[in-house]
Amino acid sequence: MTSTRPGTDAKTDAMTIGRAQREFAPTTLYLNTASLGLPPARTTAALHEVIDAIARGEVNAPDFDGAVADSRGQYAQMVGVNAADVAIGSQASAMVGLIAASLPDDGQVLLAEGDFTSVMFPFLAQAPRGVGVQEVPLVDLPGAVTDATTVVAVSAVQSADGARVDLDALTDACARHDARILLDLTQSAGWLPIDARRVDYTVCSAYKWLLCPRGVAFLTVRSDRLGQIRPDSASWYGGREVWDSIYGSPLRLADTVRRLDVSPAWLAWVGAQTSLGLLAEVGVAAIGEHSIAMADAFRRGVGLDSGLGESPIVSVAVREGAQQAIVEHRIAAAM
Repeated sequence: MTSTRPGTDAKTDAMTIGRAQREFAPTTLYLNTASLGLPPARTTAALHEVIDAIARGEVNAPDFDGAVADSRGQYAQMVGVNAADVAIGSQASAMVGLIAASLPDDGQVLLAEGDFTSVMFPFLAQAPRGVGVQEVPLVDLPGAVTDATTVVAVSAVQSADGARVDLDALTDACARHDARILLDLTQSAGWLPIDARRVDYTVCSAYKWLLCPRGVAFLTVRSDRLGQIRPDSASWYGGREVWDSIYGSPLRLADTVRRLDVSPAWLAWVGAQTSLGLLAEVGVAAIGEHSIAMADAFRRGVGLDSGLGESPIVSVAVREGAQQAIVEHRIAAAM
């Protein structure tokens, strides 16, 4: 499959939305992908198959390497980078923590007010050693970048309300002031075309829009930034030759971003391989168009005129006694 631009496929109609929908069978109206993505049928089947094989004693640890490699490659293509620029892990916060721990003691961090704490806490935890943190409203983020800013860390799409950062303005501001950008893609990868090459670092927990089991996460690092990251979570899986790195010194990590890998939660990566495969078949652009259309139908159903065409995440303030009306509108919007 050739990529025409980051996050899209040459043929986004390789699998229609309707065919993909047959892979899912929730027992209720499900509108909560922003919290937990449903696994497609192929992922459920793959997990059952490998669990049964493990129970029969027919699986060895290296048997999972293919699932990890395929998942890494599929994610890399989705966000427009080479597989060598992607590290694997289990949680976004741990990956953000690697970046935060590698800041100089006088580093200055700019955050968006009210962002998800997995983006914020790792930087706030650096305060005892002198790292400074400033929080500003999301819309003010580009204008708050100064020559003193070391890194701007922000979710591309906000978990709480679906608001999107003005990435063009932010990248321009950071380029003028020589500041780095860490972008959390947890609420955007899978439905929003992403070019991770535009920023220094990205992180993504894959159990939401990427429909993977919890325990799958990705980190991308621009190659010229890799040497600035101390591999505090160095493991055998980040070794230059993985299966020759399980005993003894010296430290012998891979020369690529893979040096930041942590040992994979094997079953989760079996599921990631199949879930990411489905998304690749449908195409990010098609998924985004469909998801936003559904969200807009819901917005109109509950009388919202803001955010139309922007995001599939909708936040609604529910007044006491209005819950049933909201639920009825949700049902109508999803039909």
